[in-house]
Amino acid sequence: MACALPEASARLADREGEMGLNIEKTGASCGAIATGVDLTQALSDDLVAEIRAAWVENKVLAFPDQPMSDVDLERFTVYFGAFGEDPFFGHIEGHENIAAIQRNADETTPIFAEGFHSDWSFLDVPPAGTCLFGITIPPIGGNTLFADQVAAYERLPDALRDKVDGLVAVHSAELGYAPDGKYGDDDQNSGRSMKIIPNEKAREKTEHPLVRRHRETGKKALYSSLAYIQRFAGLEKEESDALLLELYGYQTAQDITYSHKWSANMLVMWDNRSLLHAATGGYDGHDRLLHRTTIADTQF
Repeated sequence: MACALPEASARLADREGEMGLNIEKTGASCGAIATGVDLTQALSDDLVAEIRAAWVENKVLAFPDQPMSDVDLERFTVYFGAFGEDPFFGHIEGHENIAAIQRNADETTPIFAEGFHSDWSFLDVPPAGTCLFGITIPPIGGNTLFADQVAAYERLPDALRDKVDGLVAVHSAELGYAPDGKYGDDDQNSGRSMKIIPNEKAREKTEHPLVRRHRETGKKALYSSLAYIQRFAGLEKEESDALLLELYGYQTAQDITYSHKWSANMLVMWDNRSLLHAATGGYDGHDRLLHRTTIADTQF
């Protein structure tokens, strides 16, 4: 659900010579607003640790009013891990780890990434997190939806939870990024402004547990999306498809979904290990541009 005003807050730190990090929860199942820190400056180890703790706890952190450069974005990203891989994105000039999430005002291609997903889940070691920085933000539309997959797992009926606990999912980028996929050659020839690079490697497959335990919190979450899971190991496709659709209803329930409204100079970081996210449209006639990095994980 969309939350216009934060409902709870907790001051995490107030150190001599350094602004205090302030965290205000959105009141939704996930998400918080972080203020009291200047991301255009280098951060102390203590402050980075507090931001990390708030990020992992709230799953999504938004930092408004941060006039960051691309160098600032890169510096912030590597506080939390090495740069992650973006296998099918082009990158901005001079910054090989930054991708432009872009849509021009007159563009008619489908909105990019409208389906709920966890970034690059088809990799052997998917990214732990994603950072997205708002540059040109339309006055209407374009919210990002975040669905809490810890809450989704915890509310499953006992019988369904028992069923999914041992399942292994087969992930692939084929439907999206193969040459004949949604963002394949035809899409690239139809006027999309965003630099997407379809490739036959998108047909490769990787297996991951359907339920993953977060290495920092110890909590279990569903790690499933219609975008990247082709089937479950050991199940026929018909049974796999039915289970995916059944789970999707729990995964995207309105009361565990936070609708985030963007503004220019806002940085948002989210935890791919405990969330699904999806883009929305509603801003036809307006340019939209954000810069993105990913935070690598060290193991699944």
